[in-house]
Amino acid sequence: MPVPILKQGKVLIACIQAALTDEDLVRLKDDLAEGVGQHRSSGVVIDVSALDVLDSFATRMLRSIAQMTKLRGAETVIVGIQPDVAFAMVQLGLVLENVQTALDLEEGLELIAARAKERQA
Repeated sequence: MPVPILKQGKVLIACIQAALTDEDLVRLKDDLAEGVGQHRSSGVVIDVSALDVLDSFATRMLRSIAQMTKLRGAETVIVGIQPDVAFAMVQLGLVLENVQTALDLEEGLELIAARAKERQA
């Protein structure tokens, strides 16, 4: 199931609504890589608030997406990690090293806007 990617200004927003297969995650990575270049996006927000689990492959893919979009010139923020998901990730040793996270979509967009201002200064 493809993940819908919305464009708001210079930010792409991917809302993951259900658990994704490994194929779906790879497609999301490819779609975001293409979208950042096509729309000249300065930010990407990935909303995972609907997920009740993040396995090791999904965590690695989110980290990979963040690194890839950064190389393409866009900041990535993962938003909406549920408390139980965060707890399970810590227990399993799954980390999102060097990946920005925020509580919700609004906070994620504010974080990207603040980063953009810092780069312009």
